[in-house]
Amino acid sequence: VVLANATGCVEVGTSIYPYTSWRVPWFHSAFENAAATIAGIESMYRSLKKQGKIPADKEIKFIAFGGDGGTYDIGLQALSGALERGHTFLYVCYNNEAYMNTGIQRSSSTPLGASTTTSPAGKVIPGKTQHRKDLTAIVAAHNIPYVAQAVPSHWRDLTTKTRKALALEGPSFINVLAPCHRGWRTPVDSAIELTKIAVDTCVWPLYEVENGVYRLNYKPKEKRPLIEWLNPQGRFAHLFQPENQSILEGLQETVDQQWEKLLKLCAENQKILDSNGHKC
Repeated sequence: VVLANATGCVEVGTSIYPYTSWRVPWFHSAFENAAATIAGIESMYRSLKKQGKIPADKEIKFIAFGGDGGTYDIGLQALSGALERGHTFLYVCYNNEAYMNTGIQRSSSTPLGASTTTSPAGKVIPGKTQHRKDLTAIVAAHNIPYVAQAVPSHWRDLTTKTRKALALEGPSFINVLAPCHRGWRTPVDSAIELTKIAVDTCVWPLYEVENGVYRLNYKPKEKRPLIEWLNPQGRFAHLFQPENQSILEGLQETVDQQWEKLLKLCAENQKILDSNGHKC
């Protein structure tokens, strides 16, 4: 395997010079060009194979890691270009919903109402005033072989999706919600529980899009209210003040609408799968 890593939390935490946590070929890219870097490496690999400089039976997998800032925002152009060209690689978005590495600034992945250093809750604004971008849907619109959402708490689902993505020819993408205790203002040991709640409140559904077919990977037996996800996080504490009640209600309404939309997409595709004799 060969890896490219955008500047960000993963890169900083695993490669403090002169040390490294990586025991495979690993390339550190700028914030914005991890996808372009891995695409170039994959192109070189295919060229060297054609030239006979790499054995024809030697198979190498290519993976790029980027945070939400380097993926949703300043890396989106490089990612879109690499997806459109059809390079064979897996891109993993390490999504903690802000530029955590550089000071907890808001990104387009930051949810409505979250307080960050560039969208601080106070007298002027009640946290971020825009809804987060649906990057998973944007990537799916590129009509690539595989797109998915995952969380670390549901580790078997994450592992299965990673294996599936790496087995395919062409680009694949997994958007992984990963809490940051400093930016989310939560206890250090709460990350796994928070991602479980994110899935059960449907603020972060687990689903995949394989060759254009939507499939739901997990459906809560009972959908939990969104406040159970918001309440433990200090970045949303101000939303529980009486004057911000409408924001809480709007957030719940948005999650409900997006969940129903996803259920319809998956149900429509399930009918197609069932008619072809495939198992759910």
